[in-house]
Amino acid sequence: MGFGQVRHSRLRPQRHAFAYPTYFLMLPLRSMKKQTPQRGQWHINRSGPLSFFESDHGDGRTQQQGGVIAWIDELLQREGIHDATGETWLHTYPRVLGYTFKPVSFWYCHRHADDQGGSLRAIVVEVNNTFGERHCYVLDHPRYGVEQRADKVFHVSPFNPVQGHYRFRFMRSTQGEQARTVARVDFYDDTAAAAAVLQTSVSGTLQPISQAVLRNALWRYPVMTLGVVMHIYTQALRLWLKKVPFFRKPAPPQTFVSR
Repeated sequence: MGFGQVRHSRLRPQRHAFAYPTYFLMLPLRSMKKQTPQRGQWHINRSGPLSFFESDHGDGRTQQQGGVIAWIDELLQREGIHDATGETWLHTYPRVLGYTFKPVSFWYCHRHADDQGGSLRAIVVEVNNTFGERHCYVLDHPRYGVEQRADKVFHVSPFNPVQGHYRFRFMRSTQGEQARTVARVDFYDDTAAAAAVLQTSVSGTLQPISQAVLRNALWRYPVMTLGVVMHIYTQALRLWLKKVPFFRKPAPPQTFVSR
C-alpha cells in the first residue's frame, strides 16, 4: 500500500493548482492468485471496510471468468505483446466502505523473471471518467524515468479538449527498506504554446499490507474514495469560476485501447 500525495497544476489559460494526501494499493496480481486472501479488514472480491474487486477493472469480468489477469493477458496479446508473463503490479484505489472511483490505474507488466530479470515490458494506463466510461492507453517498452507519449483520445475533464497528447513518466526509487513510486501525467493540447496545459502526479511510499497499515489508512482517511469524487467536482467549480473554457463531452473512442 502506498501513502503519498496527488498533485494537479494547470498552467493555462488560467493558473490553478492543488494537492491533497492519498493512499493507494500496489498489488502483485499474479502472486495474489496463488495466495489465500487475508481475513480481517482486507477483503479481495468480497465486501468489507477496505476491499479490492477484480470486476472494477478491465472489461468487468469476475473472478469466475478469469479475473483481471485473464483480461490483461488478453489485452496485451491482442496488442502484440507476448512476453509480459512476469509479475503484473496494479496501482489503483481500493473500495472504501463499498465505494470507489478510480480516475486512473496503472498496470506495470513485467517480463518473466527468467527473461532479462523480470524487467518492465509494458504499462497499461486505465482511465475512467465520471460518465462511467473507460479507456486504456498501452505504453510499449517503457523504462522508468524515460518519457512516454500517447495521443489523447478519451474525454476526462470538460476543461480540457480531446486533442493533443499525454506525456507519461514513471519513477521508482528505494531508500533503505522503503520503496517510493511516482506516476506523472502531463497534458499538452498541441497548440502553438509549447508549455503543458496540465501537470499531474501521484506519488507515495510503499508499505507491506498489514492489519496495522489498513487500520491506519481507514482511520486517517475514512471516506478517501468518496473524497476523490468530491475533489473532482470542487475543483471543477473553481475552474468554472475562473472562466476556464468548457468543452462538451464528445462520443467515446470506437476502440477500447490506444497505443
